[in-house]
Amino acid sequence: MNPSDPFHDPQAVARYAERTARVVPGLRDLHTLAGLLLAERAPRDARVLVLGAGGGMELAAFARAEPGWRFDGVDPSAEMLRLAAATLGPLAPRARLHEGYIDSAPDGPFDAAACLLTLHFLPEAERRATLAQLQRRLKPGAPLVVAHHSFAAAQATRWLTRNAAFAVASGVPAAQAESSIAAIRERLPVLAPERDEALLREAGFAEVELFYAAFTFRGWVGYKA
Repeated sequence: MNPSDPFHDPQAVARYAERTARVVPGLRDLHTLAGLLLAERAPRDARVLVLGAGGGMELAAFARAEPGWRFDGVDPSAEMLRLAAATLGPLAPRARLHEGYIDSAPDGPFDAAACLLTLHFLPEAERRATLAQLQRRLKPGAPLVVAHHSFAAAQATRWLTRNAAFAVASGVPAAQAESSIAAIRERLPVLAPERDEALLREAGFAEVELFYAAFTFRGWVGYKA
């Protein structure tokens, strides 16, 4: 990411949790659902990889729900990783945080992995390569949970407008919510849900299932084939 983006801006990072909860419908429930899906197949002493771990919200949710799990969290922003450590608080000793991208993650093998609100930043080829790198680091049959913006280009205006309306209903100023529509169109290489699901299969995941859908966001679980 560019150092000028909000993930490297200390003031923007400080507001990350509050801002994200206002624009992602059911954010806390998303973390709960993701953790439950991972726990279906991950052991009680699982080693879990979290890609895009900056902020630490999913790390903290998983750690509270599963006291035996240990984590490796990866994120390209040092500021966001500092926020993750602060969010984890007394749970921080259970997580090792790595600055970088998927290539900075340990080889594992991991019992489970999650990548939430991250893949929509990656162009298709990079997204496919990242999913393949995640798959390589997992044990056979291990689950991966992903969730991010995913909508068909022909339906973009309708769904982005709905997502902006949710943000306004959650307390985001209307002008800011409207400007986010243009930002998503211009900056995010969003794919259609069918393509997102296909990429998971191409990367070596089986039993891919949709578990979360909230306006512009979709989430899937799949298992290393």
